[in-house]
Amino acid sequence: MLVSQSNNHLIFILLWYSFTICHQQAEACSMQDQQSLITFSESITSSLNPLNWSSSSDCCFWEGIGCDDNDRVTRLWIPSRGLTGNIPSSLGNLTSLTHLNISHNLLSGFLPTGIFSSLSSLEIIDISSNRLKGNLSASVVSLGSNLTNFNASNNGFTGHIPSFICTTSPLLKSLDFSRNIFDGEIPVGLGRCSNLEVFQADCNNLYGLLPADIYSLRSLVAISVAANGISGTIAEDILNLTNLRIIELNGNFFSGKIPQNIGKLPNLEQLHLQINNFSGSLPESLMNCTKLEKLTIRGNNLQGNISRFDFSRLVKLQILDLGNNHFTGNLPQSLFSCKSLTALGVASNRLKGEISPNIAELKSLSFLCVSGNNFINVLDTLRILAGCKKLETLILSNNFYGETLPAERSFIGPSGYSNLQVLALGGCNFSGRFPEWLFHVKSLRVLDLSYNKITGRIPDWFGTLPTLFYLDLSMNLLSGEFVVKYNNFPALISEGSPHRLNQSYLKLPVFVATNNAPRQQYNELADLPPAIYLNGNHLSGNIPVEISRLQNLQNLDLSQNNFSGNIPSELWNLRNLEVLELSKNNLSGRIPASLQSLNFLAKFNVSYNNLEGPIPTGGQFSFAECSYAGNPRLCGGILIHHPCSAQSVPVARHQDTPDMNHKNFFNSFPEGLIVGFSTVFPSVLAIQAYRHRRILFYTNGQ
Repeated sequence: MLVSQSNNHLIFILLWYSFTICHQQAEACSMQDQQSLITFSESITSSLNPLNWSSSSDCCFWEGIGCDDNDRVTRLWIPSRGLTGNIPSSLGNLTSLTHLNISHNLLSGFLPTGIFSSLSSLEIIDISSNRLKGNLSASVVSLGSNLTNFNASNNGFTGHIPSFICTTSPLLKSLDFSRNIFDGEIPVGLGRCSNLEVFQADCNNLYGLLPADIYSLRSLVAISVAANGISGTIAEDILNLTNLRIIELNGNFFSGKIPQNIGKLPNLEQLHLQINNFSGSLPESLMNCTKLEKLTIRGNNLQGNISRFDFSRLVKLQILDLGNNHFTGNLPQSLFSCKSLTALGVASNRLKGEISPNIAELKSLSFLCVSGNNFINVLDTLRILAGCKKLETLILSNNFYGETLPAERSFIGPSGYSNLQVLALGGCNFSGRFPEWLFHVKSLRVLDLSYNKITGRIPDWFGTLPTLFYLDLSMNLLSGEFVVKYNNFPALISEGSPHRLNQSYLKLPVFVATNNAPRQQYNELADLPPAIYLNGNHLSGNIPVEISRLQNLQNLDLSQNNFSGNIPSELWNLRNLEVLELSKNNLSGRIPASLQSLNFLAKFNVSYNNLEGPIPTGGQFSFAECSYAGNPRLCGGILIHHPCSAQSVPVARHQDTPDMNHKNFFNSFPEGLIVGFSTVFPSVLAIQAYRHRRILFYTNGQ
């Protein structure tokens, strides 16, 4: 009996083992598919996260692979693996593939011609965020009729956007061609994708008009063609697209008026029309879009009294940017009913009056820019805004003209501006002494007090602010020595600076204007160059040697002051320095040869000092002759007419010329540049007329 049971048990094990072997063999993936995947893996590599596919195992169990009941590969899903190499044509042999995602890798080269023609079952294609190039139309000659999502964004594809894509794939719900190099017009034929919900083609070289059939896409939820060259008007037919939630037409050449009945789009959540040529007034019907969360229309030719608009119904509004238009009136009181508002920009308009105390009711407000208007009463404005406890970015530049900036330390207590990171008060022609109340703003990272008439000394405590990495005190009346102690400016001491640790995005972009260069847009604080600008003051004494400890510093401008003594040879330690401006001082001695080791130095100017001796010629020292002008005893290097062996020229001390005198220069400074650019595309002549550094924070511009 025991033997019989044992035999039965043995038979059961053998039967189970045989069944398992047969079942595993039956489930083994198609040999054609397996070989195609092996060929694919042999064409690409990754040191970050290798595929580790092995021909000795069933490919249906490989990472990123899925199979159907017939053991055919239906899913190839391997995004963000650091894959490099070219895509082989063998991928086209996976004829049962329904889901393809190889996005966010480093794949390069051309797609094989007609690679998708045999993949008639594909529902999802995501090849975005790679380094692919070439004419995409040649690779998508025929796409499957089951395709619902196609994403080719963030590559280098050229040519025209495929015009036939909706003919072969009428079920498409999402098309993304953004961030490539496509040119030509948006093709006619999108109307055949009657189920299309998302169409994106932003950041290309597209031009022409929006095709009329795009207004027939009743299912459309989001359209983005931002940052192209598209022109024309927004047709009233857009009101037929009642499912629209996101409209991004910014950065084009659209003109005409915003449809007056745009309020008939009940689901609208985001409307981005900035940097176009729209004219007329802001449609009052827009206030019916009660789901609106983001409204950005800066950089147009819109006008009207903005204080007449009733924003109170926009209870979900989070971001509002009306900057660089021609709006008049006061800051609307109804805005203070928008309790969800986190960012407000009205830069470079014609607004006036005082900032209402009711703005403190915006408990979520973290970004405020009102620069380039005619607001008054800086004393109450700063006191009121101290009550906005979440405020991180405050840009008040080019307002309050000629008022006195409060200086007392007690003006703002320790609890005021506890989260403030960016403060811009430039171009206001403020008088008064240095604002001691900044001592309490310990979270400050960026400060712009340029182009005012602030007097007195730069206080010693200033360098103790723990996160300050960008300082602009240029074009003021500051005097005395610039003191830098051993552990001052801790955020500039090394690459591990505190300002790099929290790389949060700004709610709205900030623009910085510099001499002889287009305005630079910054969307993140950490992208701003660590900098100290003290030019155009009356600072004296030696250049502090301790500056050499600020190894994270990229821009240093001490020009147009009264600094004397030698240029510290220790400045060679500023290994990240890109700009060193020391012109128009009383510096003497030689240019330290050690500065040749500043490998990133792109701009160097020591003109109009009392320097002497040979100009360094190694390393980065291939600067223009004008960088050394006004130093008669300098020789060699670029000064081919002043070789060192023949030098015998008397010392000539620098004298301020009338146009460089601080007072005269400030009073004659072009008003359009002080206030901020009044047009979207400033003229080249206007920029060329600006020969001296002008750092000014505002949110208008391109």
